[in-house]
Amino acid sequence: MTPTIASSSLAVWRTLLVLAVILVLLATTGWTGPHRARAVSLDSWEAAAASWRADRIGGRALPVPGSPSTTVAAFFASLRPAQRVRLAEEHPLVVGNLAGAPVALRYRANRHTLRRALAAERVRVADRRLSAEGHREAVRRAHRFSSLMSGGRQILAFDPSGQGRVAEVFGDLDHAERVSVVVPGVDTHLLTFQKTARRYTAPYGMAESLYSAEREAAPGVRTAVIAWADYTAPTGVGMDAATGRLAAEGSVRLVSLVSALPGASRVSLFCHSYGSVVCGLAARRLPGRVTDIAVAGSPGMRARSAAALGTRARVWAMRDVDDWIADVPYLDVGGLGHGADPVAPEFGARLLSAEGAAGHAGYFVPDTDSLRNFAEIGVGAYGSVRCADAADACRSGIYGAGSVRPA
Repeated sequence: MTPTIASSSLAVWRTLLVLAVILVLLATTGWTGPHRARAVSLDSWEAAAASWRADRIGGRALPVPGSPSTTVAAFFASLRPAQRVRLAEEHPLVVGNLAGAPVALRYRANRHTLRRALAAERVRVADRRLSAEGHREAVRRAHRFSSLMSGGRQILAFDPSGQGRVAEVFGDLDHAERVSVVVPGVDTHLLTFQKTARRYTAPYGMAESLYSAEREAAPGVRTAVIAWADYTAPTGVGMDAATGRLAAEGSVRLVSLVSALPGASRVSLFCHSYGSVVCGLAARRLPGRVTDIAVAGSPGMRARSAAALGTRARVWAMRDVDDWIADVPYLDVGGLGHGADPVAPEFGARLLSAEGAAGHAGYFVPDTDSLRNFAEIGVGAYGSVRCADAADACRSGIYGAGSVRPA
């Protein structure tokens, strides 16, 4: 067989394989969109944004939501403390999700929104007209809102509409030297943000576990970790999970988050499953303060290689030997599939050990190589990471600005 014929046959085989996978997805899960539990409604956000745009403070118009974070930050810096508080209390949904607004003010605003959302959900819980399923959902949402308000939890973003979005901070974000952002994958929404069973499969548990591991790895380094569930993720392993539409929308939100972080901290992204697609699409637009992008259980990053991501950040990848994601075709045919396998040697990522992760959902479980490696990257202790191979190739040429050499 000639090389041309062989290449053509391989392309046909790959296309047929992808089509077969799609047929299986359609037969088992269907098109994702129509089967979502609740459609995302923007009515509450639109009303809040309209109220914000109509307001004035000191005769000045307020910055339009979506303005550059530097513009927003300069606006709030020009206000008196009482004026900032007034805006947070009168426009909590906007201020709580406004990139560039002071972090502490966003926490305060989101507590106001949570309080309102909880009151509204309690009314729904008492509504006898609700179906049994609707009542169960109302109870779960009320419980989640109450939990997010408990203690001194630091909610950086919160929108209760539809399935809901949320982001939470562990540590002191304003004064951190290093910030880690956990970007989760499919089935991420308000009700799955935190779990009692299988704790480390939820964004809250992932971030909490990483924060603890980073503090253990480098007690002298000021760290903060963000559990970032502030994008609309696919529901189930359906067509939305096989395409990049939701990841593209999420990547815009991720770039906005990172660009608005306070101070001069170095930032690392830890991207699990479909979250790695989000990170891959965001990579080219991320600010230079992002030093590392680490993916685990990735279905692809929408790039043929680490170099093609167009980022100066170090790109790390890991996959547990029992992770089912390895059986997904690493292809991109007509927008279906997410491209090359990040743990394939030719992709060019720094390959990390994931020993102990035990499958697709165990990368943030304590006492695993995967979590230890994430923590070492998060604090800049690159010389302590454990590579996937015995040659320690992942640490080659690693030292540079901001890295910490082992003692």
